[in-house]
Amino acid sequence: MAQTWLVVGLGNPGTRYESTRHNVGQMVIAELAARRSETLRAHKAGARVAETWVRPGGSKLVLAAPNSYMNVSGGPVSRLARFYDVVPERIVLVHDELDIPFDTIKLKTGGGHGGHNGIRDVAKALGTADFPRVRVGIGRPPGRQDPADWVLDPFSSAERTQLPILISDAADAVELLVEEGLLAAQQKHHAPRA
Repeated sequence: MAQTWLVVGLGNPGTRYESTRHNVGQMVIAELAARRSETLRAHKAGARVAETWVRPGGSKLVLAAPNSYMNVSGGPVSRLARFYDVVPERIVLVHDELDIPFDTIKLKTGGGHGGHNGIRDVAKALGTADFPRVRVGIGRPPGRQDPADWVLDPFSSAERTQLPILISDAADAVELLVEEGLLAAQQKHHAPRA
């Protein structure tokens, strides 16, 4: 029987935030759903969800975008994990990462939250930080801009030209992680671009 994976894109709800750097995780979820001609629908766990497959005959994917604000993502994630009976090792969080340059994808399992309040809240709600993460680089703000403001700003016009590629690469990373494991996904996505 195929395993079920819960893939959660972190972000903030509403049109005010949908194009911001903090919502890149939800952009990746939208890409994964679009690849499968799926639509996210309201779920009682406090998220929008699409149930699909990584590929025909492959693992089941539950794609989710919490309706909560980033800092309180743990509640919806833990409720979805219980509802779908998914262990933390098969909960993939897709999120923005300040400490990774824009246009870069990194993957890891476990470790600290690095000041990311969404990761902190999910780890607290699940009782562990040992879940896979697809970290989408947004880079640090220029000059003295507060990082809290930077993540809530839309991508720059120059970044927007590369954003579809970044989102597609992150979606590829999720699929590879689910199908072939963390190491295979790291080996592909941590390598310098050709």
